[in-house]
Amino acid sequence: MGIAADPIMDEMQRAQADAETAERFIEEKRIGERIRRLRLKKSMGLVDLGRHTGLSASFLSQLETGRVVPTLRNLSRIAMVFSKDLSYFFENENSSILRIHRKSERVRMPQTGVEIPSYYFESMGYMVPDRAMDPYFAEFLPCVEEAEPRTHMHAGFEFLYVMQGELLLHHGSQTAQLAAGDAVYFESGTPHSYTCAGTEPCSAIIVTAQQTMTLAQAHPPSSARVTAERKLF
Repeated sequence: MGIAADPIMDEMQRAQADAETAERFIEEKRIGERIRRLRLKKSMGLVDLGRHTGLSASFLSQLETGRVVPTLRNLSRIAMVFSKDLSYFFENENSSILRIHRKSERVRMPQTGVEIPSYYFESMGYMVPDRAMDPYFAEFLPCVEEAEPRTHMHAGFEFLYVMQGELLLHHGSQTAQLAAGDAVYFESGTPHSYTCAGTEPCSAIIVTAQQTMTLAQAHPPSSARVTAERKLF
């Protein structure tokens, strides 16, 4: 005589199987990472995102780290904040990025906000979506007359490597003279500007990155990993 199946146990097993399938799907699509990437791109904290979605900061934190499984309703709320369709979280994304920028395809742009540009720059990362940094090739022209350098500033950090010529970097109250082969890394939230220091044009590679910090990262250990976001040059 057979033993009748318990319908309650069957339902529990199906629910467990569905939950495991959902967790695997969430992990494969890296939904938590996508949410975090969208949030950091907007320089938005967990509390701010919670205010817009009605979800708690602790829940959003667990969601980003994969400790909880989101419902479609919650994902919809988050998607609307970033003007994304719900399908954004389920589309396949490339696990590896490789973009080649040919020299002939780059666009040479002048310094903005001035009548006579003192430098020109070319983006070397414009084809990469949601990039974490912005690399540029820059050419600084010799000064034709004495003029006050136009300063600019943006959140994050900047790295500059001089390829050819001589360059003056003005950073706050400091000025540094750089020659070919010299490099400098500085906080770009401080007003800064550049001046060609020689009679020949100076060329350099510049990489900018915006860093978003949480309160817990304000004083990180030396081994802490830094999350960077793009910021246009």
